[in-house]
Amino acid sequence: MKTIKALIDQKIPLKLLLIILCSLTILSCKSEKKQTEAGVVEEEKENVIEIITENMDFQMQDTIPSGWNTFRYKNLSPQTHFFLVDKYPEGKTSEDAEKLVGPVFDQAMKLIMEGKIEEGYAEFANLPEWFGEVLFMGGSGLLSPGQVAETTIKLAPGKYILECYVKMSNGKFHTSMGMTKDLVVSQENSGNKELKADIDVAISSTAGIEFNDTISAGNHIFSVYYKDQIAHENFVGHDINLVKLNQNSDLELLEIWMNWAEPKGLIEPAPADVIFLGGVNDMPEGSTGYFTAELKPGKYALISEVPGASAKNMFKIFTVSD
Repeated sequence: MKTIKALIDQKIPLKLLLIILCSLTILSCKSEKKQTEAGVVEEEKENVIEIITENMDFQMQDTIPSGWNTFRYKNLSPQTHFFLVDKYPEGKTSEDAEKLVGPVFDQAMKLIMEGKIEEGYAEFANLPEWFGEVLFMGGSGLLSPGQVAETTIKLAPGKYILECYVKMSNGKFHTSMGMTKDLVVSQENSGNKELKADIDVAISSTAGIEFNDTISAGNHIFSVYYKDQIAHENFVGHDINLVKLNQNSDLELLEIWMNWAEPKGLIEPAPADVIFLGGVNDMPEGSTGYFTAELKPGKYALISEVPGASAKNMFKIFTVSD
């Protein structure tokens, strides 16, 4: 861009020179405003990957770059959903998940809902041997209909599977309804940087959920650090789900619903007196994921999808102030 001296040297008329200077000043102010008006924290997210669910589907691109990526998940369906990124053993695809894994869980859940608890759990012996090698690499927390969530995770190159295992009203898992998708993470790096959070959350099997619960209204970026990861009684690890509560929310019902192994757990319809706003799904020990949320004044909770969340300090209620 030409300097002011260069413009003067070219004997540009004074009136035109003033117009140019004013324009440069306005552009400078606009640029500064973009950087500062967001408030607490506003990270520039590049290459946002959009996922849309309208029914039992994940509408998104088949291949994404490796490294840090932000997933913007839009739940346009009438059901509650999430997406979880699975790392299956080499050679296994979503077809294996639907044909070899899903039916076992469906049959087990059918027996559990019939009150045949021991028979239901015994059914899991029919899972393929390689199922124990499946790794959960993160994803969104639960998301209510009509909501949008942003979750940021880091993925290495390879082949992955997306899934949602919320249950239909008859107990059948969404995975068995076709809610899986193969995903390729390429060698090309996204070039995105790790986000900077203003609210740090840690979760572990020993201390539960730890964070500073003095939170004001506004846009926030939460980091979620997995100090450890274990398989709980329902065969999945711990995660973080952000929930908007109201004054009449049934907290006991919510806690029971968060455990898929309960006959009424993770089943449609979801509790009507809460709104799920995303979060960070299961990740391996030592991993960190991020999620963003615009919080309005009111009552919220961070809760994990584990049996007995309160007893494990994984159901933390907090209030957002003005």
